[in-house]
Amino acid sequence: MKNRKTIYAIIALLFACILYIYDNYDVEEKNISFSSNFNYLPTSTTGQIIHHNYYSLSYNEKFEQAEWVAYELTLEHLSNQNFKRSYFEKDSKVKTQSANYKNYKNSGYNKGHLCPAGDRKFSKEAFNETFLTSNITPQLYEFNAGIWNRLEQKVRYWVQKYDKLYVITGGVLSKNLKTIGSEKVAVPTQFYKIILDYHQPKIKAIAFLIPHKASEKGLYNFVVTIDEIENLTGIDFFPELPDEIESKLEKSSNYTNWNFRNF
Repeated sequence: MKNRKTIYAIIALLFACILYIYDNYDVEEKNISFSSNFNYLPTSTTGQIIHHNYYSLSYNEKFEQAEWVAYELTLEHLSNQNFKRSYFEKDSKVKTQSANYKNYKNSGYNKGHLCPAGDRKFSKEAFNETFLTSNITPQLYEFNAGIWNRLEQKVRYWVQKYDKLYVITGGVLSKNLKTIGSEKVAVPTQFYKIILDYHQPKIKAIAFLIPHKASEKGLYNFVVTIDEIENLTGIDFFPELPDEIESKLEKSSNYTNWNFRNF
């Protein structure tokens, strides 16, 4: 009888230990879980982060444009709805005032979207929001309609494969850039786009750094590490990710886990 009680006590203790380990393991998993509620925003070099309904941005008054625009793109966001093209408007949330669209007139540059209107065609409100001047940058037509458009289409293709991605886009803003208009809107010589696929267990990221000119090269030729873009911009991307994951993602330029077919 005594031996049986001892056995029961040991079994109960083992069961309690298993429950404890399981509960703590679950907590650790929750701490590194990835969802739309996680803060994926980069740091801001200007301190002027603005949240709109369908994207966020960090505005750089010195260069009269956003240093980055960030947003989540999901399978549900993809749509073929055709809304009437909106007029560009100043962003009332920019305390220092965003540049006027008239700076682009006769400049030789397109009003290039950072958060593409094509990624926000699921509602009229979302579509219109992309026509704020805080979301545009000067881009050559051959670049905007060429390799940059191919990259935007590729991101939508990846969303169809991976269901949900986080996208960060911007121009590399540095000294002595050419400017346009009376407000001296800077013309970046390079543009970047960073894509994070945060589905466990295969969390991955890919970064592109593309010279501001026409190119027929395959997109994989422009894959770089996130670290390289951080060094160029002074921006810390994904600072809220656990350090081990952030370091691994930002040092890698491996694109074998991403399908580049036909792009």
